[in-house]
Amino acid sequence: MSAEIRVRYAPSPTGHLHIGNARTALFNYLYAKHNNGKFIIRIEDTDVKRNIEGGEESQLKYLKWLGIEWDESIDVGGDYGPYRQTERLDLYRKYTQELLDKGLAYRCYCTEEELEQEREEQSARGETPRYSGKHRDLTPEQIEAFEAEGRVASIRFRVPADRTYTFDDMVKGTISFNSKESGDFVIVKKDGIPTYNYAVAVDDHLMKISHVLRGEDHISNTPRQLMIYEALGWEPPQFGHMTLIVNENHKKLSKRDESVIQFIEQYDQLGYLPEAMFNFISLLGWSPEGEEEIFSQEQLISIFDTKRLSKSPAVFDTHKLAHLNNHYIKHADPARIAEMAIPHLQKAGRLPAELSAEQKEWAYSLVHLYQEQMNAASDIVELSEVFFRSEVVLESEGAAVLAEEQVPTVLKAFADKVQESDEFTPSKMAALIKEVQKETGFKGKQLFMPIRVALTGQTHGRDLNQTIVLLGRDTVTQRLLAQVTSA
Repeated sequence: MSAEIRVRYAPSPTGHLHIGNARTALFNYLYAKHNNGKFIIRIEDTDVKRNIEGGEESQLKYLKWLGIEWDESIDVGGDYGPYRQTERLDLYRKYTQELLDKGLAYRCYCTEEELEQEREEQSARGETPRYSGKHRDLTPEQIEAFEAEGRVASIRFRVPADRTYTFDDMVKGTISFNSKESGDFVIVKKDGIPTYNYAVAVDDHLMKISHVLRGEDHISNTPRQLMIYEALGWEPPQFGHMTLIVNENHKKLSKRDESVIQFIEQYDQLGYLPEAMFNFISLLGWSPEGEEEIFSQEQLISIFDTKRLSKSPAVFDTHKLAHLNNHYIKHADPARIAEMAIPHLQKAGRLPAELSAEQKEWAYSLVHLYQEQMNAASDIVELSEVFFRSEVVLESEGAAVLAEEQVPTVLKAFADKVQESDEFTPSKMAALIKEVQKETGFKGKQLFMPIRVALTGQTHGRDLNQTIVLLGRDTVTQRLLAQVTSA
């Protein structure tokens, strides 16, 4: 094992960046940076049939979006490339031949139909289906006969009999497996492409990976990889298997689970901040000392310790994520939040695709008005609905407010002042409301509440003076006078 800390995240380009894979990448990144080590990204693209167009680019794009940078990969190079598995086939062939020459692997000519029949027969007998080893010791004549039939061989690893494989997991402690639990497994498929467990073991060794941090669903892969390490005379890396991420009902996240948004790209599209996502994901199965939950990337690098990786499933708390993102939005540059939110208003048809300078200034002010309330930039559409309605829609409490006897007097007085005023700014609106107070004698809720309800339909909302200005003089006077007339 390398003296230098070298860890890797190895995505398959079979889909977009999932929250669970993002956590794996992030924890490896934090571990590497905390220990002044190297973080490597290797593309495991040998499952060619499942690879999707743009999958590789999407994975890398959203890792960068999260703020994760790497030291070696397909785009930055490094001393241990190539960093794409389909470009490493010659390396795998070399070690496959070594295993064959040592008798530690062999060619298997079984057809899929034969293997399926074998599995069905074992299941019928109540046995766990596994390869029986029927082609373990073929004679040269048998091999020649199979090849004369046109059969193509896969290559299987010869699993040692009744051997216990033990490793010290960084999260779960000592774990042991007996080789009896595994039949001889395929390491090279009939098309010449190495299988996952074989390629991973070879790559991790050649890339000098010191620690492998991954999800606990990979625990069952570990003994096979240990067998490969042992057969080739290599020292394995140290393994750590993180607990599963579960939803709020403590069910394992599945891609069909609609209670949780699961892909990083979706969070970007909804208007979550990458630094909030980085912070939130870092707390999925890891906890710092103390009660604090808001951390910068630099702080997380400084305090990250694998000893604090949880042994219990990580609950994906959507409310906690909303709270964290709201915190980051509230403290962000208003111009940045406006640039994130305005496209959502445009998509909803609330704003034109091309904004004039005046429209853009108005939109910036609108977003800023609601910045403290937004859990995501997309929330602006629902929050600001009152500005885009043709008519005021009263909340249940609003009708009672407008039924009070002083309402026509207050609204008529304020409407007159709005119409007569040369200035239309928040400070001027505050001054005009003061004037109405002096003239009518009404103050407090009797003064402010009717104005708010007449203009928005709501009894609670954002800064009233700013709301008035954003609604515009014409809309304000029209809404006020409409209530006076209907009173």
